[in-house]
Amino acid sequence: MAIHGLGEVDQQYDGSELRIGILHARWNKEIIESLVKGAHDKLTELGVKPENIIVESIPGSFELPFGTKQLSEKYEKLGKPLDAIIPIGVLIKGSTMHFEYICDAVSKQIMTLNFDLNKPIIFGVLTCLTDEQARQRAGLGGHNHGADWGAAAVEMATKFR
Repeated sequence: MAIHGLGEVDQQYDGSELRIGILHARWNKEIIESLVKGAHDKLTELGVKPENIIVESIPGSFELPFGTKQLSEKYEKLGKPLDAIIPIGVLIKGSTMHFEYICDAVSKQIMTLNFDLNKPIIFGVLTCLTDEQARQRAGLGGHNHGADWGAAAVEMATKFR
């Protein structure tokens, strides 16, 4: 099955004045590293200065919502607020219900953070049935969705200013 990305954007967005956070889980290291690289590369391509891309890690995808909130608050307190955050994780179905519960909880909390933090929180969590699906979506044999998340962060952080 072909995997496509974001598609056409409605205009070119300039990220040169943005500060973007990338918070990633450490589970599924090879896949995560590829997604983070895809997001980082797209952010810099769209003008975000490398020193304005903050990358931090946490243990797993379940911790992404709380970690995202903490990351946002940390930089607010430092007087360097983030314009958008991309929480990146990978959940791969196993033989128990664990996958469904984590996917549901993380998805709902990331959506809620958009409103609670009043800034774009891009849904950078792969929810895949197999390792191969995750690898394909991480650019390890297919399209890297990290690039789409980087583009979405710049668009959402600049579009409604």
